[in-house]
Amino acid sequence: MTEILVWPHDVLIPAENYPNIVPFTRTGGRALGGAKPSVRTDLGFWTIDYVGILLHSPAQLRVWEAIKDILSGSSGRIAVPIWVQQSAPWAGGPRVGYEPSPTVPHDDDTPFDDGTEYEQGAISIETVGETLIGATVITLRAIAAGDDLSGVFFSYEHALYRTGRVVSVDGNDWTMRISPSIRQTIPAGATLEFDIPTCLVRLVDDDGMNNGQNINRYQPVNVSFEEDTQYWNLLAIGAET
Repeated sequence: MTEILVWPHDVLIPAENYPNIVPFTRTGGRALGGAKPSVRTDLGFWTIDYVGILLHSPAQLRVWEAIKDILSGSSGRIAVPIWVQQSAPWAGGPRVGYEPSPTVPHDDDTPFDDGTEYEQGAISIETVGETLIGATVITLRAIAAGDDLSGVFFSYEHALYRTGRVVSVDGNDWTMRISPSIRQTIPAGATLEFDIPTCLVRLVDDDGMNNGQNINRYQPVNVSFEEDTQYWNLLAIGAET
């Protein structure tokens, strides 16, 4: 996939974040009894709201302004994280608040040349078999995870998903319903992101990152995004993204 700007999850952290799916529905006229039928025609798209990001340091303000400049309103795209520690399938039970991912060295116990190590997610789950674009069912293999994979969030290459009803469980393999439908084919054995999933989005409004600079240096800001479904549509038909 093309290079995607990623929101700095360790610099600009909201006090609250709201990832929600907006379903595509088709409604008809009211029935004789007064009921209004609503038919679900697709599995929708994501909206993500960040509330209470504190810009209390010059570095945070500079990062905020740089992202605003790169996006240039709602025409730009960015992969934003969602913080779902409370519902994530941690092997050791739920966590509250942001925690950095653990780091590990190379196989020979050496770090990179600059002394840093690989980031490694605490949750390890991969796909079983290939999951085709448009699919609404996926099979997950829990390698290091909790004992329930229903109602949890994960991403693959910045496409965000939420698991739903469990179809079947066979040992460590969980076959489950998923929303929204698969954005791009996920290969067999793919490692999925459960620690801090991401979603490819655009700003809802051109002025969605407007802010000021307060003399007390503490400025809470909010920002709203919606999933960049156009990107996935272009990718599916092999067009320029």
